[in-house]
Amino acid sequence: MSLPTEDTTVTYPSGAVESTGEVLHVQDLPDGTRAVLLDTTAVHPVDAAWPDQGADRAVLKTAAGSAYDVQDAVVAATDGTSLFLGADIPVKKGTEGWIFAVAHVLPAGAAVQEGDPVRIEVDPAYRAALSAGHTACHLASLALNRQLAGAWKKDVLPDAAGNPNFDALAIETSTITEHGSVDVYRLGKSLRRKGFRPEVLLEDLPAVEAGINALMADWTATGAEVRIECDGGRLTDLRRWSVDLPEGTVSIPCGGTHAASLQETGGIQVTLTAAEGDGATTLTMDTICVSPAG
Repeated sequence: MSLPTEDTTVTYPSGAVESTGEVLHVQDLPDGTRAVLLDTTAVHPVDAAWPDQGADRAVLKTAAGSAYDVQDAVVAATDGTSLFLGADIPVKKGTEGWIFAVAHVLPAGAAVQEGDPVRIEVDPAYRAALSAGHTACHLASLALNRQLAGAWKKDVLPDAAGNPNFDALAIETSTITEHGSVDVYRLGKSLRRKGFRPEVLLEDLPAVEAGINALMADWTATGAEVRIECDGGRLTDLRRWSVDLPEGTVSIPCGGTHAASLQETGGIQVTLTAAEGDGATTLTMDTICVSPAG
């Protein structure tokens, strides 16, 4: 079967939960499932480079009347000869000469073939839950950075709001959950060398947590619109999460899905915990949407 010659057109950045498309390629995977590539999809896939947000739950329906659960959705890439999925992709997304696509993983034996017209239906409730969680994650990271701005003794990379970007410099893992997120930061020697003073954070963790929650209460009370600004409609086109906060507009590159407004989060709260291990202190920030819409 032929491999795609253009990046997948994705409609999830606009909030779409349904799409129609044509099957471009079908490939059986080692575990017996089938990877199906479409020209257009509303399904948000896992990005191997930064897999913070999981795949949408969705159903693929064929013109013949069959319906198959999308068991997973991952970014795939081809050099025109071979197809690579997820962590097996040997190049960065957007590399010249490579085509990037969304691979929809269907059950073994799914009766789908190249050229078939299909319809995608995404679970809207699950999408909304992850979208609220992703928006909450961004807002919490901005509030954390601002609250820790005084903990730096050197100038470092600023975030979208102009504060020292602790989140980017210390992040170990980030996981988007339904109506929330879990972010783990490492307070190691390299962060100290960059000028961060962990004692400012650790000596009064409850005060830092309270300051973050106060900031987010102010921000979410505005109910500000969340905008996804896209350079184009292809999977590899740059997308930015943008929102107008009382202090000014912030814009963060992000390929995930998001709530349409801060009001939809129903308020956001974080809990901070610190732990020792593996030669360094770790900080975990659990973020939840208190009363999300829907």
